[in-house]
Amino acid sequence: VPDGIAHVHASFNNTIITFTDLGGETLCWDSAGTVGFKGARKATPFAATRAAEKSAQKAKRMGVREVGVGHHWS
Repeated sequence: VPDGIAHVHASFNNTIITFTDLGGETLCWDSAGTVGFKGARKATPFAATRAAEKSAQKAKRMGVREVGVGHHWS
């Protein structure tokens, strides 16, 4: 899968990054909680960055080379 979309769901409590193929099928995902942040620390920009980095590493191992970005705010 050379092309993908990175979907960012940012809420007051957590950030979830999901990589999909162009058809919308999920390839991988991570959140601030899955990378080890708990409580109020999950809602920090630093935690969101770490979740994005970990998810991007997974997507890269799956062959994703180009990414578009989508977002969802709640």
